[in-house]
Amino acid sequence: MLIKNKLYFKKFYSLSLLLFLYFSQGLPFGFQVTALPVYLRESGISLAIIGYSTALALPWLLKALWAPIVDSYWSSRFGRRRSWIVPLQVMMIISMLSAFYTCRMGIVPLFVNIFIMNLFAATQDIAVDGLAVDILREGELGLGNTAQVAGYKLGMIVSGGVLVWLSSVISWNYLFVIMGAVAALPLVLVFFLQEGDFAQEVTADRISIKKVAGIFFESVRYPAFRWLLFFVGTYKFGEILIDVMFKPFLIDSGIKSAEIGLWVGTWGMAASIAGSLAGGYLASKLHLFRALFTASVARLIPLIFITFLTLGIPSKNYIIASTLLEHFFGGMLTTALFAFMMWNSDKRIGATHYTILASIEVLGKMPGSFFSGIIAEKTGYTFTFIAGTLLSAAVIFILPLYKRSLLEEKL
Repeated sequence: MLIKNKLYFKKFYSLSLLLFLYFSQGLPFGFQVTALPVYLRESGISLAIIGYSTALALPWLLKALWAPIVDSYWSSRFGRRRSWIVPLQVMMIISMLSAFYTCRMGIVPLFVNIFIMNLFAATQDIAVDGLAVDILREGELGLGNTAQVAGYKLGMIVSGGVLVWLSSVISWNYLFVIMGAVAALPLVLVFFLQEGDFAQEVTADRISIKKVAGIFFESVRYPAFRWLLFFVGTYKFGEILIDVMFKPFLIDSGIKSAEIGLWVGTWGMAASIAGSLAGGYLASKLHLFRALFTASVARLIPLIFITFLTLGIPSKNYIIASTLLEHFFGGMLTTALFAFMMWNSDKRIGATHYTILASIEVLGKMPGSFFSGIIAEKTGYTFTFIAGTLLSAAVIFILPLYKRSLLEEKL
């Protein structure tokens, strides 16, 4: 009984640690994409500069470039992942608190401050992803990635929603202090982390950057891993075509922006978190491949529903239902995929392997986002949404090719 209770405590501790770490990492990005544009516009900043401010999130896109450093350099006394997580968490908190002053010094100091904040958070994300790969066993990947996705989204809600709401009663510079205080919560849990108690299969030897690169490129030689890269890079392409154009479609259908913000930004985010929980449960009950396949097929349901709405003037009830379904099944698929990505990551270079997969996942969404407007202008909403649904269905056929290649490699 004592051993069983100890195992339950370790599992609860590891999931809580990941939840709070990912939560704190969601704070800078949520502020960047939601709160910052509001603050800048209220300060009289031009739309062009607001648009340029999106470049402050570049560390999240480019983090794979320095991921091998995180896998290669660390203190054996302090712990492979803790060597990075603790100092980066502290520096991220300091960068949040320093914004109390820089937001009153002008746009350039504030932009530099936010860029550094994102740099610390993105680099820490590499180490936390590596920690998750190290400590989560196969049966825990579903719940672990639920903690990842839900924690990150909750962080975005706090910094991009709650803080913006508080800006009506508290000045913006004090909101940065609140964000820094909230980001300090994981530090208590991190200090109690003993990596050896969890990551017993991971070597304690340091690996050179050259060796890290060699291990990764060795994995690319296998057809199954190449099929995985192809799926990760394309699985959201069709869905993004629909997602980006869905809000303009609602505006053109006579729906008010305030209602769109409520349905998509608030209720939709809540449904997405619920979907992440469902995806984690699915991944914990089924084999990860089957969970991913099931979530990929289920994701087609809301896309077909949304496409159907373009055939006439949609009612509010249908719009709300389609929004909730799309976010729910989208969250389910994302969590299942992230768990599958961790399962396919080499534990020797877990931070690098998973970060590269995550970067490919982000890059894979960009073409759909970029070309969605052009396609919709040329062909209309209905054709664009049909194309997005068909593309989402087509990528599912990559998964059997991955499975067949994996079986051939084992033989």
